[in-house]
Amino acid sequence: MLIIQNISFAYDTKTVLKNVSFSIEKGQHIALIGASGCGKSTLLKIIYGLLQTKEGALFWGKEELQGPHYNLVPGHENMKYLSQGFELQSYRSVAENIGQYLSNVEPEVKLGRVNELLEIVEMKEFANTKVENLSGGQKQRVALAKALAKRPELLLLDEPFHNIDNFRRSSLRRNLFRYLNRNNITSITATHDKTDILSFTDETIVIKQGQILTKENTIELYQNPPNYYVASLFGEVNEIQRSSFDDTSDDATILVYPHEIKVDARSKRKARVKNSYFIGSHYLIEAVFNNAIIFFEHSSALYAPEIIGIKVSEKVLSRIK
Repeated sequence: MLIIQNISFAYDTKTVLKNVSFSIEKGQHIALIGASGCGKSTLLKIIYGLLQTKEGALFWGKEELQGPHYNLVPGHENMKYLSQGFELQSYRSVAENIGQYLSNVEPEVKLGRVNELLEIVEMKEFANTKVENLSGGQKQRVALAKALAKRPELLLLDEPFHNIDNFRRSSLRRNLFRYLNRNNITSITATHDKTDILSFTDETIVIKQGQILTKENTIELYQNPPNYYVASLFGEVNEIQRSSFDDTSDDATILVYPHEIKVDARSKRKARVKNSYFIGSHYLIEAVFNNAIIFFEHSSALYAPEIIGIKVSEKVLSRIK
């Protein structure tokens, strides 16, 4: 179990984290989300032991985690931190980088382990290629394999897929989290990509301006965001007065994702189309509704200045903020 108790941190006079506390059970996968500069990367570095906290305490099980003021070599032997800087040796091959810290006592065991990791990150054909000849996305995959090499108990990931090609990103996520689950490895992933979050994490921690807003089950948080800030971290979201969709007179607002607004010719709630944006599987429609801009999804393009009826479900109407 990882326990964080009231930690704070500042760069010079700029406070980055304020009284952060939470705990994580072994084997859990946690997403860490928030606007750029909110403190996500700093928190990962503190957990790993690269930064010294201003106050508070951290524990991995019964062991108190100390920062660089107490350890000659920063970092923790049972953890791995995958930064955005890769930290690879460019003049060595992919296989050599991955196996750098594995024992040479049993060469066949080491080779088997390296091959297993090459398959996970889909880099087997590049085993003998020097890292300096790889693309940024390929280097990121090698760095991920290297981080997994010694089977850490806790894996700290900072935007782990942001350099990966879209066509490969999905399979890499599946490979990684399948491996983590099989080996009961705990993970914390700092990310801006909701796809990293929704399918693979048990809970999500939301940070705003260095403070934790919430720590909740990922699916529950997505389906019932407590405010606009949280909802917007999952993508486009509309903030609409509830009275726009029912006959109440209160001024309560609801948060509505684009896929939750449906076109219905029978609806008396009318919107005027402004633009259609092709997304691939659908179109994102920009429209004017009650003198405000809204976005919703539709299977085909709609064209300005078409007037269309729209509706939302009763479940969405109950999401009052």
